[in-house]
Amino acid sequence: MQAENLGANSLPQRLITVLAFLAGYVDTFGFVGLFGLFTSHVTTNFVLIGANIVGQGQGVLLKLSAFPAFIAGVAVAKCAVEFSVRRGVSAERAIYVLQAVCLSFMMFAGLAALPVHSADSAAVIVAGLFGAIAMGIQNGHSQLVLAGKPLTTTMTQNITLGVIDAIEAMMGRGAETKAAARARFADTLLPVCGFAVGAIVAAIAWVQASFWALLFPVTLLAILALRASTEACAVGE
Repeated sequence: MQAENLGANSLPQRLITVLAFLAGYVDTFGFVGLFGLFTSHVTTNFVLIGANIVGQGQGVLLKLSAFPAFIAGVAVAKCAVEFSVRRGVSAERAIYVLQAVCLSFMMFAGLAALPVHSADSAAVIVAGLFGAIAMGIQNGHSQLVLAGKPLTTTMTQNITLGVIDAIEAMMGRGAETKAAARARFADTLLPVCGFAVGAIVAAIAWVQASFWALLFPVTLLAILALRASTEACAVGE
């Protein structure tokens, strides 16, 4: 699915930054609230599983279950986009609503698990599953709707490209090449900063409000869904 067909090229840079903030928030929230679970960087969970096996940390089942849940989230995003395109409705709106629903279930399951003592409790695992599904949906969103834009969930590639563009901006041949590199660098720098801020805010929010703090990203996604719906109506969907 080409991004042009879904109107991705008209998306403002601030939206990419907001989504990166959300990813940093949820990923950090899962880590501090669910025994070191990474809801977005699911391959990192394999490292933690290895550590768990030799007695470092806990929650092997939780981290193992996050991988198929993440895959399911990507599949859900793909199906939602295909269904939306066939019906001629906003794919973005569907993505945001689905992600908000999953994060709501993560919040309710987490609240049911309180006080959290065991990584193997059913409520904790359910919370982790829905968190991984939510971030799988956002990862799918990055590839399906935001193709060609900086990633909103994993910052390693953005940082790598940012370093390359920074060097190109200083050492590139020709003014146009340097200007293009500077523009790309700015595009990648903002989501990296957004992700970092989201991570810090999530850690503070967890301490202050526990799983209730997930109301913040749920509300943020609801606003984005409303925005996508309003824009779709404006273009005569």
